[in-house]
Amino acid sequence: MKQDTVIQKIWSLCNILRGDGITYYQYVSELSYLLFLKIAQENGAEKQLPEGCRWADLTAHSEEGLLGFYQEMLTRLGASVESEVIKAIYAFPTTVFSHSENLKAVIEGISRIEWHEIGKDGFGDLYSGLIDKSAQDSRSGAGQYFTPRPLVESIIRLIKPTIGELIQDPATGSGGFLVAADGYIRQTVSPDIYKNHAPRYQGVEIEKNTRRICLMNTFLHGLDADIIYGDALTDDAAELEKADVIVANPPFGNKAGSMRSFRKDIPYPNTNKQLAFLQHIYLGLKEGGRAAVVLPDNVLFESGIGTEVRRDLMNKCNLHTILRLPTGIFYAQGVKTNVLFFTKGSAKDKYQRENCTEEIWVYDLRTNMPNFGKRTPFGDVHLMPFEKVYGLDSKGQSSRQEGEYSFNAEQVEVAKTDENNGVDPHLAHSRWRKFSRDWIRKYKGDSLDISWLKDKDSLDIENLPEPEVLAREAKDELEAALSELDGILIALEG
Repeated sequence: MKQDTVIQKIWSLCNILRGDGITYYQYVSELSYLLFLKIAQENGAEKQLPEGCRWADLTAHSEEGLLGFYQEMLTRLGASVESEVIKAIYAFPTTVFSHSENLKAVIEGISRIEWHEIGKDGFGDLYSGLIDKSAQDSRSGAGQYFTPRPLVESIIRLIKPTIGELIQDPATGSGGFLVAADGYIRQTVSPDIYKNHAPRYQGVEIEKNTRRICLMNTFLHGLDADIIYGDALTDDAAELEKADVIVANPPFGNKAGSMRSFRKDIPYPNTNKQLAFLQHIYLGLKEGGRAAVVLPDNVLFESGIGTEVRRDLMNKCNLHTILRLPTGIFYAQGVKTNVLFFTKGSAKDKYQRENCTEEIWVYDLRTNMPNFGKRTPFGDVHLMPFEKVYGLDSKGQSSRQEGEYSFNAEQVEVAKTDENNGVDPHLAHSRWRKFSRDWIRKYKGDSLDISWLKDKDSLDIENLPEPEVLAREAKDELEAALSELDGILIALEG
């Protein structure tokens, strides 16, 4: 049975719970409880579970009283097992089921799947597939900022985590970056080398159910990951060590609703979560450590403290590459994002503390790109041109040359901006350009919102009519519409 078929079968069981008002994300969290028990039966891990708390105990129980039995089982699993990971998966358990008959139907549906055809090595990928499915079918909540798997895997290929390193994600979510990093490392070294020099993984997740999903995801993929339950922007992060690699997609939005104060070691405290996370990340790297962070556009151009944070980043780190991502790849409508690649220290000296950024390379994968979504999925084919020009060096120090014209870049109009002033006309059409630190300071005021191509759907402000002309036209159109409505009312009354 193909994995996609199994995922669809498990996903279809969610329909049983629709009448109870269960969301897709709640369903995946609940599946973590049930699938762990079933997979433990399949892979021989049941010996770690107390008797009476196993899959066979669930299937053997009659429908009457099943929900109460299940709730008691979850509580025992969260308190009575020796494995800290299993205990954490079942910590503070709550079930979304409110009727025994629905629970029985889902248990029977899971039992009918031919699990032996998946194989032990496929359980982790199966669970990751369910997480992907949850994000695709969600349009609000956690799913809207889910990082697409092709982007996660591309970032990991470029940042190249390796054996013996400490790899962190301070906004872990479902653990996608950590799982992808481990998968990459296992592909590049032999099992013996991996075993003797295993990488270490740390993460922080603030939301209880999301941490549960992350623990399940990393456990099924064979990662020994330390996932802290807390907020990386507070003193919860005191447990984190300096990292060799940090990869993250911090949550979008402000730090609204939290009464806890930021850590005192963040030099520029503010209400913008992304600016705070960015500071946490570049301060949390070892000397020579490398990072790749997904951030929204406002981090690149926000004034005031935003400018100070960018200057501090470019001072302490070598911000060598920015990837401008296309819109539509996240499930939140209209979100514009970028990936910032940087290393602690300068290209020549990892212990350098000042003036570490000399130039920044920018790849524009946004302008005149398709409207990505279910009908036009975003994938490896869109990221490969960028990966090629980025180069093989994980710190962005491969030999580079401006000029990359994928996705019909040569046909894209060029904007009248400082970025194109005095630039060779052919190069102005390239998606791949470099800008010196001095130029960014002089012409951008340390804004990193650097763009030079003109989107075909953008308004040409210079050629717009004067404001009073636009206002007069709008007024005339409104008066005409009101006149038509008056005519309709007269006809109806007559």
